[in-house]
Formats: sequence, C-alpha cells, structure tokens
Amino acid sequence: MAERDFGRAAAGAALFFVVAPGSVVGLAPYLISGWRREHLLPSALRGAGAVLIAMGLLSVAESFTRFVLRGHGTPAPVAPPKHLVVSGQYRHVRNPMYVALVAIVVGQALWLGSSALAIYSVVLLVLFHLRVVMYEEPQLGKLFGVEFAAYRQGVPRWLPRVSPWRPSPATIAQ
Repeated sequence: MAERDFGRAAAGAALFFVVAPGSVVGLAPYLISGWRREHLLPSALRGAGAVLIAMGLLSVAESFTRFVLRGHGTPAPVAPPKHLVVSGQYRHVRNPMYVALVAIVVGQALWLGSSALAIYSVVLLVLFHLRVVMYEEPQLGKLFGVEFAAYRQGVPRWLPRVSPWRPSPATIAQ
C-alpha cells in the first residue's frame, strides 16, 4: 500500500472510529443513562462490566487497525477494504466489531446498574444482526465472491470459534 493511501485509510478509519463507534458506545449510552448509576450492583458484576468495556474497546481498536493494515481500507462503507480481512480475531468470529460494541454497552449496563443500557444492548444486537444479514454479507459476497463464501462457511457470524480458522491458500489471498 502506498504511503499516501495508507495515510488516507488511517485518517478515514480514525474519523469513522470517532463518529460510528463513538456514537454507539459513547454518545447514545450517555443520552440514555447520563452516566448515572441506576442500581448498585455487586462489585463482581461491576468488575465484569469494567472488563467487558476494556476488552471491547481493545477489540474495536484492533479491528480498525487491521482494516487499515491488512484490508487497505476502513470499516466505513464509503471507503471499504480492498482485501477481505480474515486474520487476527476475524479468524474466530466474522463480526468482532459488533460483538465488541455490544460487549461495551453490556459492560456499561453492569458498571452503572442500568436496565435501560441492558435493553439498549439487546436493541443493538438485533440492529447489527439485521445490518449484517441484509446488507453487509450480500455486499461482501459481491465484492469478494468465493473468498467470502469460504470464510463465511468456516467462521461463525456471532459466537466465536475456539480454534482459529485456517483458510485454504486457494481461496484466501492473505
């Protein structure tokens, strides 16, 4: 990837990171909860919430980085990757960003003891599922054909597989 293209992809990914995930796991939860504690949950649950938030943020950041470095593009539909991203956490689950975003909101719900954020996390999961099934997977099928079909067959959509998927060299160009 040329240095100029890399810079554009990195800048686009950073902007999209702030706008999209920032709205979904930052602005919307703030508007829903005001970051106020609703119920005082046991420390273990609050701790689990903190872990989910931290792991989710790391996962999303890793995904965005991987889209730039391996996919030579961004997660944004206006600047999609040129290559199908099937490495790292994408070898375990097809939609790690969506899984991570829902995990972050579940973590916030636990941290704040917020039933409204728990409901929001379920709504997000349903909306993400509909987006993936109705838009993203058909688009990836058109863009990457046999490569995406092999990936789709080997890697689950939502629940991660324990062992990493190993693509056949004949089907995947990475």
